[in-house]
Amino acid sequence: MVTTTIPGTPAGESDVPRRISTRIGPSDHAFRLVARAGGVAVLVIMLLVGGFLLYRGWAALQVAGWSFFTTQAWDPDSNNFGVAALLVGTVLIAIVAVAFAVPLATGTALYISEYAPRRLQRTLVSLVDLMAAVPSVVYGLFGAYLLSDKVIYLSKWLATWLGWIPIFRVVEGGQPVDPRDPLATMSVYTSSTFIAGMVVAMMVTPIMSSVMREVFSQAPVGEREGAYALGSTKWGMIRSVVLPFGRGGMIGGTMLGLGRALGETIAVYMIITPIFEINWHVLQNGAISVSALIAQRYSESSDFGLSALMAAGLALFLMTLVVNFIASAIIARSRSGAESEA
Repeated sequence: MVTTTIPGTPAGESDVPRRISTRIGPSDHAFRLVARAGGVAVLVIMLLVGGFLLYRGWAALQVAGWSFFTTQAWDPDSNNFGVAALLVGTVLIAIVAVAFAVPLATGTALYISEYAPRRLQRTLVSLVDLMAAVPSVVYGLFGAYLLSDKVIYLSKWLATWLGWIPIFRVVEGGQPVDPRDPLATMSVYTSSTFIAGMVVAMMVTPIMSSVMREVFSQAPVGEREGAYALGSTKWGMIRSVVLPFGRGGMIGGTMLGLGRALGETIAVYMIITPIFEINWHVLQNGAISVSALIAQRYSESSDFGLSALMAAGLALFLMTLVVNFIASAIIARSRSGAESEA
């Protein structure tokens, strides 16, 4: 609202505020309508998916009650089932995947955006994007028939030197396995959470790298040049300008990869040996996830078993929503470019 004095008008009328209005054209109206429709459609689809899972899984939830979230076994036909082991296994596989994928994706994004020659950048970007287009069953075959036989030696090495950490300890028959025993079998390290997480890491790395690369490439040129003018090295400029600027994008890319890791199905299903108990030892044989269970039991389950699977899918759906909400809150607190040491 603006107050103006118009020459030649009485004093009483010169202080009348003049309203400033903006005319919205047809194209603006159309864009606003399309944007609102897209946002509403996303919310409606999400609610429909959640409502469908709740409707189909309600029978199992009524029978299991709150024990559905604390029971480790999975035997719906005898009313003894729950998602405690499933959720823990899903989270552990996703954590292992993120632990491998974040350094690899960050290094790849930094090399492409900061170090790679310009004539190679487009080729490298295409190769990374091509990795994201590879079907998950191909990664599963690679992990099951090639990677597993090689990774068990890494698993044994980790158990040897880091076995004092509970998560890296290997237990068989209730007794700790001595990795230094030359007569000990190597089968205890196969089909583990660790191997499944490594395969999932290869699948989520391209997505995370693409998001980080785009953010890193948009770091302000002025701050880059200012860092160099103050005598900074290449790494010093990246550490003081590029990484702080891209912090929100790094978190967003990591959470996006985590969301995919939580729901990965076929690759995990082809690698793990399903067990229905909470297994905190990631190097040890045996693991399970919600999506792998659904893929394994869907075709052979009874009507009530399908209801239990739908309830497990609902638990995974809600867990993914919680992860995304946490990611949004973190990104809102650390906007890209909000801070810089340069």
